[in-house]
This record gives sequence, structure tokens and C-alpha cells, in this order.
Amino acid sequence: MDVSSKTQRISSASDDAGLSGEGTTRVGMVMATIRSRIAARSLTPGAKLPSVRGLAASLKVSTSTVVDAYERLVAEGAILSRPGSGFYVASQAAPFSPADVGPKLDRAVDPFWVSRQSLEAGDETLKPGCGWLPPSWLPEESIRKALRGLSRSNGSVLTDYGSPLRLAGLRQLIARRLSEHAVEVSPDQIMLTDSGTQAIDLICRLLLEPGDTVLVDDPCYFNFHALLRAHRVKIVGVPYGPAGPDVEAFASVLGEHRPKLYITNSGIHNPTGAVLSPVVAHRVLKLAEQFDLTIVEDDIFADFELVAAPRLAAFDGLDRVIQIGSFSKTLSASMRCGFIATRREWLDGLTDLKIATSFAGAAMNAELVRTVLSDGGYRKHIEALRGRLARAMADVTAGLKAIGIEPLLQPQAGMFLWCRLPGNADAAEIARFALEKGVVLAPGNVFSLSQTAGSAMRFNISQMSDHRIFDVLADALKT
Repeated sequence: MDVSSKTQRISSASDDAGLSGEGTTRVGMVMATIRSRIAARSLTPGAKLPSVRGLAASLKVSTSTVVDAYERLVAEGAILSRPGSGFYVASQAAPFSPADVGPKLDRAVDPFWVSRQSLEAGDETLKPGCGWLPPSWLPEESIRKALRGLSRSNGSVLTDYGSPLRLAGLRQLIARRLSEHAVEVSPDQIMLTDSGTQAIDLICRLLLEPGDTVLVDDPCYFNFHALLRAHRVKIVGVPYGPAGPDVEAFASVLGEHRPKLYITNSGIHNPTGAVLSPVVAHRVLKLAEQFDLTIVEDDIFADFELVAAPRLAAFDGLDRVIQIGSFSKTLSASMRCGFIATRREWLDGLTDLKIATSFAGAAMNAELVRTVLSDGGYRKHIEALRGRLARAMADVTAGLKAIGIEPLLQPQAGMFLWCRLPGNADAAEIARFALEKGVVLAPGNVFSLSQTAGSAMRFNISQMSDHRIFDVLADALKT
């Protein structure tokens, strides 16, 4: 290799060495330069871009950096490549506006509101209303280790479709984990999904028709409402208390509406943090048998528990109870992987629906999850996480009480605290006020089908280490 070629290679490698994220690399700098020229109309639609060598010289970067930047801009549709001619601004290119990527503050406070605000917000936004742990609370090093191992694995794992049921080794691990909660299930009764949400979606596709009735807790996880509305079913609610659903109301609703499905959390309930009692569980299952009701038990928070709560699937033996779960809360929301545990005769139908809607699913994610769960470090992570959550629960409870916000229930474990605002304050108005100050909250009525939680609020204790949250809440309550 001659000296000039070697120098060019070293220059190219150093352009991005040790840097991460488009905005902090030289490639990112070149892309930002071109985007700004397009936005400023110094490069208009159809205009030819500077040559690779010319732009590299003017920006003092390597030609390979400019080539990489141009190729990425082509991939995102901002510019076009014409072989033998050069690069041109795409005719559909539009000016970049930061306002277009920020959260829209005037949206209705509905079941999508918290998710939209939390997912669209920037890193500077505080998110005590979101439903996940801070990234620093998750086992990043274990994930990096698994990724390194996966990069050296069989090429088919990286590039090929997986089977519809997916990774047998992970299904075996899930079966063993379910047995810790007295849910006896064979790996061949488990299908992996891309998330807990996809699991519920597939079950709804299998068992429901538009116009059918589905029972949910009131309050319940707001995305249950959103997903069920997408399936065009009728949704009815049953009041949920410290020990589970109100059994008398449950029986009344079953008799009047004859729902086909009941979707609930049995472990740590979202949003209340309540735990199902054995007595209520038995009565619910008796009523489900009487009225031919199928129950979907979302067990996504199982690993947060200090003491395992009763499981409907354990009492029922997966006869009319389907249990679902995922690993987004304790492992990674980016590695989308969930599961369905159900009776064998329903798996073929679920598998066909999965093929029809997502074909084979994310096999790489499943392998990553299996690798991390197989590592002894995961259990240590969970033990440390439970302790951290317990400390945060005590601190946040004290902080909220100091400004007049009282828990409606003191949870045994988990990351949610369901509270009543003082003086029956309007939680939606408090949430709008807080959003203007860069704080995303979760007002009660997004969880309540009956809209009877207007003065309630769900707080994610893991996201409340910043004192500014309490200052904003105190200011909001004064207005």
C-alpha cells in the first residue's frame, strides 16, 4: 500500500472513530451541512450538489466521509444519485423544521396521549408519566455482551427468517420462568411474539369479531383501550380495587353484556399497583366458566414482584386463561420480544395469524433475549432493580405527600404509584400545565373507561429522581 492510500484510509477511519450518533460524527456534520443548504434554499430541488472531492476539500474531511454522507442522504430520500453525473437535490425535499419533530402539545388527553408525548419527547423532557424504566436502570452491559456474541454467531441468526413459533431455547426458558409462578406449561404451548402488544393483537384477531364485547378493568392500562378500539369491539369496564376486580360488578357485567374476553393484570396491576387475591381469583374463574369467558392475563411486570401474586393461569391450568408477557420493562424496550402461553389447539391459529401479519418475527431479538436471560447476571440485575424500586417508592411517596398528593394504594412492588390529587384537582389540566414545563404526566382518565378518575394520576417512581418534577407539580396545583 502506498503512503497516500494509507494516509487516506487513516483519515477516513478517524472521521468517525470513537464517535457515536449522526450529530457527533463527521459524516453527520456533512449531512447536516447539506440539509441546512436545502432548507435555506441555497440548494433548490433538482440542483446539483458539490462534487465529492470539492465538498471534502471545503469541509476538510475525507472523500470517503462525503461519499458515506451522500449515500445516507440518498437512502433517506433527501438527494438523488445519477450514475455518471453526480448527486442532486430530490424534488420532494422540504425544509427541515425542529417543530415538526417535537411533541404536539394541543392533542386531546386520550388513551394515546401519554404514549405520544413520552415517545416523541426529547431527552431533556422529564417523563414521570411514561411506562418504562430509565435506560440507566437497565442491564446495558449484558445487552452489549450479548450483541458481541451474536455478531460471531451463525450467519442465519443475523439474516434468515426464524420459525413462526421462534426460538425453542427461549421458549424453554419462559416455560421454566412461568413454573416459578405455578403456571405449568410446556414449551410447545408457547409462541414468541414481537411484543406484549402484538400478543394481545393476535389473540384479538383469533377470538374476536367486530362488534363483540371485551371486558377490561377500570382503571386499566390505556393501550388496552386503544388496541381494542382498533379491533372495533365494544369495551365494558369493571371497577378494580386493592384485591382485584369487584366480583359483584364482574358478575353483573358478564350477565348483561356476555363479553368474549377479559383482559387484565394479575400480578402488579397497571396503573394501581394492586395485587389479585386468591379468593377473588377463584371467584373470577368460576364466573368465567359459567359465562364461557376467555381471560387474557398480561404478566409483563412479573419480575418486579418481591412476593409472587396468585396467577389466574396457574389456578386455571391455561384452559380458558391465556397468559402473555414481554421483556421490555426489565431488559430492553428496543429488543422487542414477547410471548403467548396458551392451550395447544389455539397455537395453529395464532401461528397462521402471525405469518399473515408479520411473517416470522424478529428472530435476532429473540436470540438476544435468550442470551441475556441465560446469563447469571440477569437475576442479579433483577434483585438490584427490586431494591432500587423499593427505595424510589419510599422517596417518591414522601415527596408527593409533601405537596398534598396521596397514594390511593401503597403497592407491594413495581414502579407505579396511583394517586389522588388534592382538592379533586383536574389531572388533565395539571398534565397540560406540566407538559408546557417539559414534564410528561399520566392523568387518571386515560386509564378509566368510565372517566371517573379525573382527579387521579399515575406516577412512574423510577422516572422521578429530578426535583423539578415536584416543583412543577406544586406550581400546577397552585394554579
